[in-house]
Amino acid sequence: MPVRGTTKSEKLFPIAVLISGAGTTLKNLIEKKNAGKLPVDIKLVISSNPQAGGLQHAAAAGIPVIVVDWNKYRDPQPFSEEIFDHCRRQNVKLVVMGGFLKRLVIPPDFENRVVNIHPALIPAFCGQGFYGLRVHQAVLDYGAKLTGCTVHFADNLYDHGPIILQRVVPVLDDDTPETLAARVFEEECKAYPEAITLIAEGRVQVEGRKVKILPPKDVGFEL
Repeated sequence: MPVRGTTKSEKLFPIAVLISGAGTTLKNLIEKKNAGKLPVDIKLVISSNPQAGGLQHAAAAGIPVIVVDWNKYRDPQPFSEEIFDHCRRQNVKLVVMGGFLKRLVIPPDFENRVVNIHPALIPAFCGQGFYGLRVHQAVLDYGAKLTGCTVHFADNLYDHGPIILQRVVPVLDDDTPETLAARVFEEECKAYPEAITLIAEGRVQVEGRKVKILPPKDVGFEL
């Protein structure tokens, strides 16, 4: 169901961002928010890695940081429980996975409230083990002519939840995994803020595996 109630001008949509590494997605979201192009309040950043470079982006933006170190758990269930407990305490409405590479078990109260972006057109070149340059190398090895990125709701299977939106990127004859990754990331930087904004505006409706984008309206989320 779409989330509705409070006018967008009154409050910003509260999110948490999960990271494991350099935090390039987090950096993009912070920049979009600061430019007035993303109507969210990043309540906290949670990292599975105490050495993640993305923690510096959060600190520079004054965003509270929490480290839930995967190495102290090695079990997805209690690891995930701690992450979502922190999100509940901050009244987070949406959890945004930004290069988060650990298995996350999503509890029932966060169903269709966790989003991920994948650097290919799901259901192609996705699933366990498909991340980073591995994805783009697989695209090139297969000889695909088109690739892109996919924003989807995360569920408890890898790269499986309902698709919110996709952007297409052509594969060039002289592409390397690095050049292809760079062009796909340019589209990711547009697609993720767009999808998050649609959710914040209450315009995303999930019906089974299908996602409908509703027309603009005057109300946003309710707390």
